[in-house]
Amino acid sequence: MKVFFKKTIAVILILFFILTLSACSSKSNNMVQPSNNSNKGDASGETDDSWERIKKTGKITIGIDDAFPPLEFRDEKNNLVGYDIDLAAEAAKRLGIQVEWIPTDWNGVILALNSGKFDIIWSGMSMTKERAQQVDFSPAYLNESQVIVVRGDEESIKTKDDLKGKVVGTQLGSTSEEAAKTLEGIKELKKYSKFTEAFLDLANKRVDAIVVDELVGRYYMTKRPGQFKVLFPLVKEPVGIAFRKQDKALREAITKVLKEMKEDGTMAKISQKWFGEDISVFEEIKFE
Repeated sequence: MKVFFKKTIAVILILFFILTLSACSSKSNNMVQPSNNSNKGDASGETDDSWERIKKTGKITIGIDDAFPPLEFRDEKNNLVGYDIDLAAEAAKRLGIQVEWIPTDWNGVILALNSGKFDIIWSGMSMTKERAQQVDFSPAYLNESQVIVVRGDEESIKTKDDLKGKVVGTQLGSTSEEAAKTLEGIKELKKYSKFTEAFLDLANKRVDAIVVDELVGRYYMTKRPGQFKVLFPLVKEPVGIAFRKQDKALREAITKVLKEMKEDGTMAKISQKWFGEDISVFEEIKFE
């Protein structure tokens, strides 16, 4: 009986010793772990290597809509040309890097940026409060409007009220679509993946009017005299370059170059080339 009692006491003491060590170890781990998690999760403590990463690879990737003249589109030889293409190429040259343009579906372009498909969006993107919640913007480099475009021989449409009962086209996922949704009493709003398709349907009388960026509308009006005409504006919008919110250093590097290009007249020259006048700006936009 005594032997059994002594053995029982010994076992209990051993178990107590093991449990004590385990508790100490657990406590020690618990004390260290929050410190590690805190450092990892604190965004202010993380290093923003967005610009260093670009410099190291020597290349920046840019998401675009490649059917958006005169900002970016393909010429007869399938080469990418346009105002944004020239601006981005000049900026990259000054930064000492190469450019790779990545055409993408505009309806999912912000999702593609934030998922890492490319580094920035430089493709005539209208700056809105809603988009600014998902991305950071450069200062505006253009100011434009969403406008109504009709066929050149169209005489029945002169005001917004005249669009009632009409079929209107626009681009899916664009701010033109958002502007078009404000039109009351229209018969149908047809949505296209590219504005080129919308203009084709307008020319073939499958829609009565389209809502489009003013610069695009005026480009078509200039290139096809008499076929299209720009009517009235619906919404005024600034245009900027979109960045992932964490890529502050990259935004700073490109913004600095863009400011230099505005100040030395380079933006004015490129604007003259594509629009016949200097409509470039460099303006910080604040969204409340």
